[in-house]
Amino acid sequence: QVQLVESGGGLVQPGGSLRLSCAASGFTFSRYTMNWYRQVPGKERELVATITSPGITTYAGSVKGRFTISRDNVKKTGYLQMNNLKPEDTAKYYCKCYLYWGQGTQVTVSS
Repeated sequence: QVQLVESGGGLVQPGGSLRLSCAASGFTFSRYTMNWYRQVPGKERELVATITSPGITTYAGSVKGRFTISRDNVKKTGYLQMNNLKPEDTAKYYCKCYLYWGQGTQVTVSS
């Protein structure tokens, strides 16, 4: 059974950090590019970061320098380290790998 399960979201103050995880099962995770997206109610889903199978990364301009995407192909897990969080980073964060999506994890940045 194919699954992508995100974890690590929560409530954090501005300037704080969170690390999201995305655990994959049921397919060959290491073969595929992995993405993190985020979505605010009423808005389109936004691509935040991408990491290819060999580890090449790209970022949206709004998070570059603050977020770091990584992956552990042995553990079949992807990560999104988010530093210096801002209120505008508040959203539900989703991981995507190949055709598959996780269920999302909520990140709220507020004082």
